[in-house]
Amino acid sequence: MTSGVLVVIDMQRVFAEPDSPWATPRFAEAAAGVRRLLPAFAERVTITRFVAPDKPAGAWQAYYARWPFAHRPPDARLWRLTDEFADRAAHVLDAPTFGKWTPELAARVGPEGRLVLAGVSTDCCVLSTALAAADAGVETLVVSDACAGADDDSHRKALDIMELFRPLIRVVTVDQLLAA
Repeated sequence: MTSGVLVVIDMQRVFAEPDSPWATPRFAEAAAGVRRLLPAFAERVTITRFVAPDKPAGAWQAYYARWPFAHRPPDARLWRLTDEFADRAAHVLDAPTFGKWTPELAARVGPEGRLVLAGVSTDCCVLSTALAAADAGVETLVVSDACAGADDDSHRKALDIMELFRPLIRVVTVDQLLAA
């Protein structure tokens, strides 16, 4: 069994459905990688959901002015996990922020724990979560082939940026992680 806590970031309809303004082109490929990881972590899986706040504050006001379709309550269809992950979500963490490194997640991982990240979008929510966890001193692994970005170039650039934070953040593949 692989050590650490697997955090599956935002495997939601808004990123999966091709007609969504926030569609992630390689969502299905990332989902396949996540499916391979789940058994190795058993009950040590947290699945996150990006949700809109009731009342956006500060710069989030301009953000939701640009993306008004997304200012919906947490139970809106677009925020639901895709069917393949909805039933596997024993622990779900909702956050109205890109980064999911919240006090709740920090407590779940622990100060000496290992955080393993997968999901979408590599260049937004995965990156934000990885950097915050690394700043907190948590060993962070990003599983490149269980993530997807807004596009291939953005995905690669985000992985390259995270590689700059070694040894705090390491980019690995599903095969490398499962073989370790």
